Amino acid sequence: MNNKLVIRNAVPSDTTVILELIKELADYEKLSNEVTATAQDLQNNLFAENTFIEVLIAEYEYKPAGYALFFYNFSTFTGKPGLYLEDLFVKPAFRNLGIGKALLERIIKLAKDRNCGRVEWSVLDWNESAIDFYKFRGAVPMEGWTIFRLSENKF
Repeated sequence: MNNKLVIRNAVPSDTTVILELIKELADYEKLSNEVTATAQDLQNNLFAENTFIEVLIAEYEYKPAGYALFFYNFSTFTGKPGLYLEDLFVKPAFRNLGIGKALLERIIKLAKDRNCGRVEWSVLDWNESAIDFYKFRGAVPMEGWTIFRLSENKF
């Protein structure tokens, strides 16, 4: 691994950086209007005593370069927990330096170490570079499945 790259667990003082990275991801995905999270929301949920969410921060030459946010899910078919990768994002200026690969490899190692049966995530259909990135690493799209969402304003 490049000695200029550090991947570490996020700490509460990273809250503002995480929110900035989330906003950059949303902008890249053309979904900026959907970000309603605040730094306080993140602080309350990412770093609560019994949180189920984990965040990795990638720093390149001591600068925030990307992040991965993930949490447990469960497969009744495997009878094991899995990790669901909600976000994996590398800032455009830091792409092609192996940062995305290193973040994904860290998630996969955590899944192995924790005896998980799967690592899963979603990718926007138009994001060919992300699709190619994941396929190159052996991931396969789940044909025949459609993601459904029920937002809190519909509860």
